[in-house]
Amino acid sequence: MSRIGKIPVTIPAGVEVTIDAAGLVTVKGPKGELSEKISGKITVKQEDGVIHVTRSDDQKESRSLHGLSRTLIGNMVTGVSEGFERKLEIIGVGYKADKQGDKLVLSLGYSHPVELFDPNGITTETPSATEILVKGIDKAAVGNYAAIIRAWRPPEPYKGKGVRYSGEKVRRKEGKAGVKGS
Repeated sequence: MSRIGKIPVTIPAGVEVTIDAAGLVTVKGPKGELSEKISGKITVKQEDGVIHVTRSDDQKESRSLHGLSRTLIGNMVTGVSEGFERKLEIIGVGYKADKQGDKLVLSLGYSHPVELFDPNGITTETPSATEILVKGIDKAAVGNYAAIIRAWRPPEPYKGKGVRYSGEKVRRKEGKAGVKGS
């Protein structure tokens, strides 16, 4: 039995969940609406403000989908009620971020500024010049956009400069040793 799959998902106040016969789970809440198609091998039932996810058999694919489906539904419920946030830090002399309307402008040591437009359902904030907050209701979309921002200048191992997730540990390397005898 999947340890994650058997945990019920509690529905907070203000969140409405609808499950149709084709396996489409739609979650509406104060922050928005999300929907996900669940496999036919997985059964989703809602009763008394709790969602139960069960599988039809013990085949490998069904066991894999059991925990995944429960997690996807749990993330949708959390997203429409609380939302998700990913914090990025910018380290390096002259590296900074600025928000101009729905455009995020990054100065990352290139000859030009990097301009990124916020995708649908995602908002970015810059509380300071070296911090970026990526917010949204879809956990996968928030993580993906944060990864896109980080990919423009990932942290390098010698000085640690670049864009990193908040709390990310960067393994530092020692620089070149002095050359003797030439």
